[in-house]
Amino acid sequence: MQKMATEREQDDMKAFLILEDGTVFTGKHIGAVKEVISEIVFNTSMAGYTEVLTDPSYAGQAVCMTYPLVGNYGVCLEDMESGRAWPGGFIVRELSSMASNFRKDITIQEFLEKQGIPGIAGIDTRALTKILREMGTMNGMITTNENYSLNSILPQLKQYTVGKAVEEVTCSHKYEIKAAGSGPFKKVALLDLGAKRNISRSLAQRGCHVTVYPALTKAEEIIGSQPDGIMLSNGPGDPKECTGIIAEIKKLYHTQIPVFAICLGHQLMALAAGADTFKMKYGHRGGNHPVKDLATGRVYISSQNHGYVVDTDKLSPAVAVPAFVNVNDGTNEGLSYTGKNIFTVQFHPEACPGPQDSGYLFGRFMKMMDDRKREC
Repeated sequence: MQKMATEREQDDMKAFLILEDGTVFTGKHIGAVKEVISEIVFNTSMAGYTEVLTDPSYAGQAVCMTYPLVGNYGVCLEDMESGRAWPGGFIVRELSSMASNFRKDITIQEFLEKQGIPGIAGIDTRALTKILREMGTMNGMITTNENYSLNSILPQLKQYTVGKAVEEVTCSHKYEIKAAGSGPFKKVALLDLGAKRNISRSLAQRGCHVTVYPALTKAEEIIGSQPDGIMLSNGPGDPKECTGIIAEIKKLYHTQIPVFAICLGHQLMALAAGADTFKMKYGHRGGNHPVKDLATGRVYISSQNHGYVVDTDKLSPAVAVPAFVNVNDGTNEGLSYTGKNIFTVQFHPEACPGPQDSGYLFGRFMKMMDDRKREC
């Protein structure tokens, strides 16, 4: 009886989202009972909350889902993009009390509790999203303390930064994923900067034997393994903070090994080649972002999760040329490197669930490796 009473009290517990500009949203507590400070961002996907919650790129951030109903199909643990959840908090308009799905393992409330992720429901997520779009991404606190003090909280929020995020999310040791099927396979070295599982899965399905390396691995070790190609993954945080990793990627840049990079990997390769990046006002996060292939003029719908972008105004054509552009705001979505076997994209061609429009880019990477083998 005592346990039932405790659960009922928790269900009725108030929660507060406090933004660094002093705005306060009052709602209902969901997930773990925990106070957290995070960078507050929003995601426009209509589905895929399991993949969002387990994407390492969200480390240090609390995610507001703009779609109003979340949790109606529960959580299938097989759909996790990594071994755990990464956001600091989860913000929704309505968390479904029922989950209907033949693949469901647990409810999203149970998942949040097990993963230690606090959250808030019942707030006007549209109003929150409009604030972030107009004012820009800002820090915030999720708390259940009804006696909170803005005078003590606001200075904490202004001081918070997402630091050493890549070191937090990368794998602890090297491991291998075998190619699907039999027959000849290609060797791909995947630098794990916060990699989603579907990147290695997408490569394995195309006949690649993938060796996954921790983010701080020296370039000499990767080059010495004689891979047919190198993959740089997605990941969290400010790319300019990854100075040591950039130095190693610069060594990879100076080889002729084919390189395909996604998201943070795209940004780090640009920095290694002498380009620049900057923080966006509120970023791109969701499964419905249109990108244009500048070579063909064709537009693809893409899945994205990034708050930084390559500054093409400071990019020399002798280094790289834009390959993709965001149709909504004109920001860079991909680069083709001049005289190099390197191409990179800001969006996620491995998106699952999400649009599969740009999955063909893995085929382009396979062709690069084939062409390189013929040259050798």
